[in-house]
Amino acid sequence: MLKKRIIVCLDVKNGRTTKGVKFQNNRDIGDPVEMAEEYYRQGVDELVFYDIMASADGRRPILDLIARVADRIFIPFCVGGGITTLEDIKSTILAGAEKISLNSQAVKNPELIKEGARVFGNQCIVLGMDAARDKSMPSGYRIFINGGRVKTDLDAREWAQKAVSLGAGEIVLNSIDADGTKNGYEIALTKMIAESVGVPVVASGGAGKPEHLADVFTRGSADAALIATMVHSGEYTVSSIKRAIAAHNIPVRF
Repeated sequence: MLKKRIIVCLDVKNGRTTKGVKFQNNRDIGDPVEMAEEYYRQGVDELVFYDIMASADGRRPILDLIARVADRIFIPFCVGGGITTLEDIKSTILAGAEKISLNSQAVKNPELIKEGARVFGNQCIVLGMDAARDKSMPSGYRIFINGGRVKTDLDAREWAQKAVSLGAGEIVLNSIDADGTKNGYEIALTKMIAESVGVPVVASGGAGKPEHLADVFTRGSADAALIATMVHSGEYTVSSIKRAIAAHNIPVRF
């Protein structure tokens, strides 16, 4: 079995790390560069930075922040928010990111996935998906964009499969219903998407204790798990989470 990855997510707003619950009531929790460096020291496998207001505000990628992070950490990191063109992808990668995440913009312009994968390779293109339960959709889940504020007509499973066919090399799957609740990942959603596509799926939204990660790795078939509140709160460190997961006989990187 491939080793499972632990990824810390840093939501960035106005140059600061922020955290909310179900995409609402966000509060400032620190400097993203300092936090990235701390999680790197703790042994995190990867980092993800989302400029959560970039799409809504029509802003470009946070290149200065990306460059400062790249100077401090030496693990893969992914950047999302404000990436609307091939030039944006290029400038983000040149600033130091290994991957870029397309979420709202992928929905608005699916060809950007295809062109990005053609020029930079599938491994650089990550599809970010924000999904919420909706019984009227074929899979039972609907896609939302612009930080979970705008409903689309896209079914979660159908959109995941289309994005992969266009060239997305990985999916970060966030459950809006579970986001920030600390009650566990949405196992049914994660398993459904993981079994519907042939690329790695990263579970996101809801982690509150190490057992939640163990659960989504086993029952949810996730290849990696995104965490935020667990470590931002100081309740856990990345290394303590890895030790707890390893105790479940799940392979992780130390």
